[in-house]
Amino acid sequence: MTDSTDPTPLPAPPGDMPPEEFRRHAHAVVDWMADYLAHAGEYPVLAQVQPGDVAARLPASAPAEGEPVDDILRDFRDVIVPGMTHWNHPDFFAYFAITAAGPGILGEMLSAALNNNAMLWRSGPAPTELEERTLDWLRQLMGLPAGFHGTIQDTASISTLIAIAAARDAAGLGVREEGMSGRDLPRLRVYASEEVHSSIDKAGITLGLGRSGTRKIPTDAEFRMDPAALEAAIEEDRAAGIRPLAVVASVGTTSTSSIDPVPAIADTCERHGLWLHVDAAYGGSAALVPEMRHVLDGAERADSLVVNPHKWMFVPIDCSVLFSRRPDVIRRAFSLVPEYLWTPEGETVTNLMDYGPALGKRFRSLKLWMTLRYFGAEGMAARIREHVRLARGFAEWVRAEPGWEVMAPVPFSLVVFRHAPRGMTDEETDAHNERVMAAVNATGRSYLSHTRVRGRLALRLAVGNLRTTEEHVRAAWTLLRETVANVRATA
Repeated sequence: MTDSTDPTPLPAPPGDMPPEEFRRHAHAVVDWMADYLAHAGEYPVLAQVQPGDVAARLPASAPAEGEPVDDILRDFRDVIVPGMTHWNHPDFFAYFAITAAGPGILGEMLSAALNNNAMLWRSGPAPTELEERTLDWLRQLMGLPAGFHGTIQDTASISTLIAIAAARDAAGLGVREEGMSGRDLPRLRVYASEEVHSSIDKAGITLGLGRSGTRKIPTDAEFRMDPAALEAAIEEDRAAGIRPLAVVASVGTTSTSSIDPVPAIADTCERHGLWLHVDAAYGGSAALVPEMRHVLDGAERADSLVVNPHKWMFVPIDCSVLFSRRPDVIRRAFSLVPEYLWTPEGETVTNLMDYGPALGKRFRSLKLWMTLRYFGAEGMAARIREHVRLARGFAEWVRAEPGWEVMAPVPFSLVVFRHAPRGMTDEETDAHNERVMAAVNATGRSYLSHTRVRGRLALRLAVGNLRTTEEHVRAAWTLLRETVANVRATA
């Protein structure tokens, strides 16, 4: 340490980017972002790179000395952007199409600047209370009754894992304290339709139930869980000494967007004392449209329900909401307060860390709050309603075209379809549609994904981006028909 009489000045401590430099570069970044959002459709929607191309243009080691931001942003534009698949593109129709809307992006920027970890109420009073209030707004917009408590997680996979962990705790098996291994426990079972999302299987793997812990229930002609088959499976398992734990009902399955008969499933759960979790990660957003609120019929009886605002509420990824009528059970399953996290507020406040495995809690509610405020209830409904109209219009074009078929109902904004020319076997039709999809995606003009319906390969076109218009959907349909002609000509 330098003597107090020594006139030699101390070197300046290393610190952050100076505020004025930050301001200059931030303005440039925001200008780029605004231009990108205005012209996202001018990029190839699917990244036109091969595996390893991006990594090959990046140094193998970090720089020893700091580099100018101008150089970093140049490499962002020249190396990173060409390697992006553009989910904000109006011709993105794969998976479940999404949007990072302007107000949500602003919320994400502000959240990053505040850099708050709202694990405790004390460590983030405003984030905690804004999350509670905003999710109660969302509860009302979706038509869920009072009493549903919401928390924001990163994805539906984590929301579902939390729900099934709560179901396991509610079963009174002492797993929280004694664990799963080395004990004489019965095999546990979760039930879901054969169309259910893979996150249910992953939750079973993570929670010690194993893949065999999820029993898939057959579906009807519209890909909905068969309640009679569910009832029979539960009875069969009980007779075999297997402990039924929970049922997962889907409102908008990933492959076909089918809606399980939640009221009948809720009846079964109540008869057998099982936890009912509703996976409405995609379809739940449609309940913001008043005339579509029926898609959540029966969900008011669920113990938990997940909906993803980052899927169809135009909030930047990631933002998944887990609602529950039994938040006390979730809290009991996960709350753990070491001395260094104890605060004098105690039970009088909500500590978000108590409602899941994550200790850190990012300020995600800000982007949801800003999006809901900017568009309003009517604006959100109008945009979702338009996406449904576009998808159903596309389905009608497919049905009207000889050689094409729609392979599932269209309750939301997803169309499952294929080209099925006469004279092809099922296997040849599968291979043909795979070639068509690959050719369409290779153009960079549109991006589709696929699934299997009753074992047969099908194409999926999902409308969900705010910038997608009827013109974009028509262009995709034109491209599909042109591609079919080219593929058949070169086969």
